[in-house]
Amino acid sequence: MSLVKKIMNARLNYDGHDYEFPILEGTQGERALDIRTLRKNTGLVTFDPGMVNSGVCESNITFVDGDKGILRYRGYDIADLAEHCSFLEVAYLLVHGFLPTPAEYNAFSKLMNLHSLLHENMRNFFNLYPDHAHPMAMLSAMVVSLSTFYPELELDPTEAIDITVARLLSKLRTIAAFSYKKYMGHPIVYPRADLRYCENFLNMMFYTPVNDYAPDPVITRALNQLLILHADHEQNCSTTVVRGVGSSRANLYASISAGVCALWGPLHGGANQQVVEMLEEAMKSGLSPRTLVEKAKDRNNNFRLYGFGHRVYKTYDPRAKVAKKICKSVLNHLNHNDPFLEFAQELEDIALNDSFFQERHLYPNVDFYTGLSYRAMGIPINMFTVMFAIGRLPGWIAQWLEQHDDTAQRIVRPRQIYVGPELRTVADSLASTPYTHPATK
Repeated sequence: MSLVKKIMNARLNYDGHDYEFPILEGTQGERALDIRTLRKNTGLVTFDPGMVNSGVCESNITFVDGDKGILRYRGYDIADLAEHCSFLEVAYLLVHGFLPTPAEYNAFSKLMNLHSLLHENMRNFFNLYPDHAHPMAMLSAMVVSLSTFYPELELDPTEAIDITVARLLSKLRTIAAFSYKKYMGHPIVYPRADLRYCENFLNMMFYTPVNDYAPDPVITRALNQLLILHADHEQNCSTTVVRGVGSSRANLYASISAGVCALWGPLHGGANQQVVEMLEEAMKSGLSPRTLVEKAKDRNNNFRLYGFGHRVYKTYDPRAKVAKKICKSVLNHLNHNDPFLEFAQELEDIALNDSFFQERHLYPNVDFYTGLSYRAMGIPINMFTVMFAIGRLPGWIAQWLEQHDDTAQRIVRPRQIYVGPELRTVADSLASTPYTHPATK
């Protein structure tokens, strides 16, 4: 049942006629102009590159207020969830709409272990990838390949939600760890039934036959929190792709695989990698934080200061506040006096006190500190976006399920404003530019 309510009408006067369109309001006071009949009644379409002013669905999953710096999953503040919940609890919340009871959580955890293994034939895929293949490429391809090994979802889209979620959450983690082992040239490590979600991932990543690795509780907690920060973020680029692919009634695996590809871009999930690479290059070149800030302010310079500013947030990204605390706790625990952190903190201080950044609302975003934390944990830079994908997966699943069950949704089919040539004929083109076949030259 829709909780959106009509509060008034807006009037459009066009070509001598008046048209009325409802103004809708959500549960948090967000208002939208309902233009579903705009083209039918007026012949007009809206022009909104990037869809930054377009609401494409009703959703009760995530609420974001960029002006006030608010992020909530199912009504819970992001800082509250990061402090008091595990990643699996938040995943359960996003998919089901409520936090699990102890019994529900234990049952969900058991499903995670039950579905953590990959089909042994999928190991052949890893063997055939070239050395140093990017983990995101492997992740996307392996996720869509799951549909061939587990076709039940094609036959029954209503397959038990917990089984579907557990299968994807658990196997994506295993795929990610296997991708890392492939990249490193190390033997694959299988998941263990005695370890919880994040412990299992860390063990699959870092255990080898020649070390005595045991997941560190502090690092495990930090990883849980980092994944929670990424678990959903309303209608972002990759989520829109997941919903768009799902609108064609493509299966969940195909939709998630498409979301992985969208996340790969440096303007989206790849930004945390860009932050660390930027810092590495600056320190290698002997540049100071002040120099980076000045380069970013220079309109004639193509330099981009990664980790600052956000399409939605016009104040400090609430996820960045938590990520900063996580980063400090990880480095303090590891007794890691990382010059990168000192450089990053100085850069943040300079930017926050610079009028150029203040006037443009360019605050640190979640990507600014997450890469530093992952780096301190020993996770290589090309795995940063994979970590983002593991965190974002429950949000993608929840959004796909919501879109799938929404009877008001239709296949995504935006309009355009055509700016190409008018009608022309091949005969006229050939007459003006005679064509000679290469063989006759």
